[in-house]
Amino acid sequence: MLRLGLLPFHRLPISSHFLNLSPKPAMAVSSYTTSSHSSSSSKLLFRQLFEKDSSTYTYLLADVSHPDKPALLIDPVDKTVERDLCLVKELGLKLVYAMNTHVHADHVTGTGLIKSKLDGVKSVISRASKSKADHLIEAGDKIYFGDLFLEVRATPGHTLGCITYVTGDGPNQPQPRMAFTGDAVLIRGCGRTDFQGGSSDQLYESVHSQIFTLPKDTLIYPAHDYKGFTVSTVGEEMLYNPRLTKDKEGFEDIMKNLKLAYPKMIDVAVPANMVCGLQDLPERPVKSVST
Repeated sequence: MLRLGLLPFHRLPISSHFLNLSPKPAMAVSSYTTSSHSSSSSKLLFRQLFEKDSSTYTYLLADVSHPDKPALLIDPVDKTVERDLCLVKELGLKLVYAMNTHVHADHVTGTGLIKSKLDGVKSVISRASKSKADHLIEAGDKIYFGDLFLEVRATPGHTLGCITYVTGDGPNQPQPRMAFTGDAVLIRGCGRTDFQGGSSDQLYESVHSQIFTLPKDTLIYPAHDYKGFTVSTVGEEMLYNPRLTKDKEGFEDIMKNLKLAYPKMIDVAVPANMVCGLQDLPERPVKSVST
């Protein structure tokens, strides 16, 4: 176990990987953000932010009941780092983690740029991604920010290193629970599986064992949306997702025949994201630290 002051990482036993998790609802406010979440405990501040070129969602979460108001960002984009840090400052938050759900192929992560602009922020990504970050996490880890935490679930298939972050289960954690699924589950869709070690068989198993086993009211917040949706639920996707409602054979057939274009940013984004988005800043190397 690695403890970072009041903001520790905890590794759970293997059996705990299958805990149930759930969050609170968000309202659309603009093309850049959707409004805060109202929590049963009034602890969680939540913002959903949007980057239009890659249709990427970035998520800001903070424990506003804690004296330090510790916060984290999930899937920040380099192009919108200034916006995100301005919001953090305006809200009086202390950003402690800049986290990725996987090595993205459609944009350069903002984690390294954030670290270069704000002292004390630690980058986070899965160990399975084989990329660099301050903290390399695994299934069962718990990421604390104040008295709130996220549980890490391994959901490979879109890439080898995909993870889903799920808000904690307990009386003092936000309800319903929230799952930040990256590209594993999109609203009425899922991420492609034809590059970066992707596997349709693995993605199907990941979703059905790690995400669709959560309570049906768990809110799903994906890394992208291309049709104007902002949030779904586990129950909705189990009923209406046109890919993931199929049996495995049907799902694999769909994924095999998508015939998608080669991602236009992949040759820039993937090498950059393997080093925390800092390929142009060699004077500020990113240290890999085991949890």
